[in-house]
Amino acid sequence: MKAYSVDLRQKIIDTYKSEVMLTQQQLADRFRVDKSFIIKLLKQYRETGDIAPKPHGGGHQLKLNSSQLVSFIDIVHENNDATLKEYCHLLEEKEQVNVSQSTMCTMLQRLDLRRKKNFARL
Repeated sequence: MKAYSVDLRQKIIDTYKSEVMLTQQQLADRFRVDKSFIIKLLKQYRETGDIAPKPHGGGHQLKLNSSQLVSFIDIVHENNDATLKEYCHLLEEKEQVNVSQSTMCTMLQRLDLRRKKNFARL
């Protein structure tokens, strides 16, 4: 979800200052925002004097560095019909990196690597 604009934040602060008897819930209802946003905005304003939105945290980083990622891609291309468990084991043998099967699945999806099962092997 995108952050609320600085203009809206300023209007909320101005209303909060001018109408002293307004509760936080009434302020939230007037501007159609959640009460928790009002609480956080007022706390941020009181502590720092700033009302700008905080920067995004960036999310989770991949567990593999670039050289390990290249090795992983090679492993997938060489063993296209391997299971997630086998990929984890092959990566651990080659790069000494231990990842879970769910992490392996996430990496395959992020890199858009498709696996093709070899039915002759079954």
